[in-house]
Amino acid sequence: MADRLAALLIAALAGALMALQGTLNSALGKVAGLWEAAFLVQITGTVLVAGLLPFVGTGSLAKVLEAPWYTWLGGILGAAIIYTVAASIPKVGAAAATTAIITAQVVTACIIDHFGLFGLKAVPFTWTRWVGGALLAAGAWFILR
Repeated sequence: MADRLAALLIAALAGALMALQGTLNSALGKVAGLWEAAFLVQITGTVLVAGLLPFVGTGSLAKVLEAPWYTWLGGILGAAIIYTVAASIPKVGAAAATTAIITAQVVTACIIDHFGLFGLKAVPFTWTRWVGGALLAAGAWFILR
């Protein structure tokens, strides 16, 4: 139970960081341009991780070629995410953009869980998830009004 709570707290922190990151990337995009901001964000993230890797890395870069091809799409998706978030926030605001992002994330995650995609254990889309999704959609509707 404690491990699950810790994981949920880490996920909540990720959500808060994503809202902050999107806002900062949007501000950088206004000054430097959206694609330039996306490039700078990827570069600074790469530099940070490269510096941390020798100290906290536990895997093996030599094994990355053993991973399925689709696992390599994360960097491409990351660049697309950085651009689309930075492009949407100035037009609708951080709260509305984040609401749309979270709603789409949850719907996509439910589909991934239900079908057990990408090697995950299948988690059925039960009536409680339907109710939770409906409540999330209702909350999104109120925030986006």
